[in-house]
Amino acid sequence: MALEREKKTGNTSKKVKRDGKNSEDKKDEPYLIAGFFHPYCNAGGGGERVLWTAIRDIQEKYPGVISVVYTGDTDVTKQDILDRVSNRFNINLDPSLVDFEFLEKRYWIEDAKWPRFTLIGQSFGSMVLGWEALKKVVPDVWIDTMGYAFTYPAAHMFGGCQIVAYVHYPSISSDMIGRVASRESSHNNASQVASSPLYTALKLVYYRGFAMLYALVGAFCNVVMANSSWTKGHIDSLWNIQSTVVYPPCDTNAFNQSSLRDRERIILSVAQFRPEKGHGLQLEALAQLLNNHPEYKRQEGVENPLAVQLVMLGSARDASDQARIQQLKDKSVELGISENVTFVVNAPFSELQAWLARAKIGIHAMRDEHFGIGVVEYMAAGLIPVAHNSAGPKMDIVRPYNNAATGYLATTSQEFAEAIEKVLTADESSLLDMQLRARDSVQERFSEKVFEDQIQKCLHQVLSREKVVIFGSKLIPAPAEVVAQEAASSST
Repeated sequence: MALEREKKTGNTSKKVKRDGKNSEDKKDEPYLIAGFFHPYCNAGGGGERVLWTAIRDIQEKYPGVISVVYTGDTDVTKQDILDRVSNRFNINLDPSLVDFEFLEKRYWIEDAKWPRFTLIGQSFGSMVLGWEALKKVVPDVWIDTMGYAFTYPAAHMFGGCQIVAYVHYPSISSDMIGRVASRESSHNNASQVASSPLYTALKLVYYRGFAMLYALVGAFCNVVMANSSWTKGHIDSLWNIQSTVVYPPCDTNAFNQSSLRDRERIILSVAQFRPEKGHGLQLEALAQLLNNHPEYKRQEGVENPLAVQLVMLGSARDASDQARIQQLKDKSVELGISENVTFVVNAPFSELQAWLARAKIGIHAMRDEHFGIGVVEYMAAGLIPVAHNSAGPKMDIVRPYNNAATGYLATTSQEFAEAIEKVLTADESSLLDMQLRARDSVQERFSEKVFEDQIQKCLHQVLSREKVVIFGSKLIPAPAEVVAQEAASSST
């Protein structure tokens, strides 16, 4: 690998070297390793956009910091990952300032390994995977960008790392506990549990015990960022801290060039094919819409200018995601709407842009979505969002701008269908006004520039050369004037 690191016995002196960088300018010499624990770095979702945008910003602001990404994507090479980052996110990284450690034990955190007791099982699995990462390269700063909080104790106690957490979604929340207590069936509360008072009581004990453990590991963090107001509220309560909201970045400039007029009757869904994303509810909403308005149906070989098309675009991480896509296809057939549904899997950034430039409506149906970067992309690209009336979209994104609406919120399939119908039947003038408000709203709050400014403020204390010296980490030689001051003070 392109990194060499030495730990000297008995002190914290460390040495890093970047191949091909022999500059005599001390400011350009590597002085610190930032380790990003992101086992699915090649997935291509919103969490990955945060990862790669953060690394790009670090490269620009702190050229002496080497970023090491710990990933379980063993079926690809470093260049494959960097090419996908460029194609999917339009982000180009300096390969000499980033490297990868490929982890062989990612199966420890995969859903298939823990069909029961998933929370504690995957948390234990993350400890196994985190230990494998630390055995490969011990960074100076451990940055968790996927929510594996149970890796923090080992990174702190055995690696001597400062801990930074960017929390997309708390592993446990009061909302999750509340759904179990109310015996509500959901993707993380099976119907056989919800229907049994005994199983419900046992699961509540399990969840509350896990919440206590989650609070203990969270105490190891030096810097905590939350991706939304909803996440901040939960993580502050669980960890008894005051985190900083840093909204995920959206490349608004890449989306806001498309025309707002003459959009096609396309409902676009952009989300990874994971169980919690609510794709099933989207299909049910379309079925409800077509039941209410049969004239919107498509028939093979028949031109219908009123036909509505639902395009489900997203990335699939593994075989379980691929199986889920097939289940959704089967459901569209069962609902009788398959002619109106198109699946686009693992599309490059250019294809995403093309669909965003064509579609009129953006749908997002995940309940308690921590943030919802896809909704931001819809609004930047000029789509009218129809999102779930909860968490991030409700609290942070689909908010009034200049005292007027920027989109719609819904909960049930009927409400989604009604909101979609409002957009389809709106006059062009009122639709254009809402599109402009939505675009201006996200440009002002969620651009990459806003993210860059916010995350650099948070990371400065753990990444800057000056702070490293001030904190006494001794990762780099102290400036001569500092050495002189220390010598003078010790002699008096």
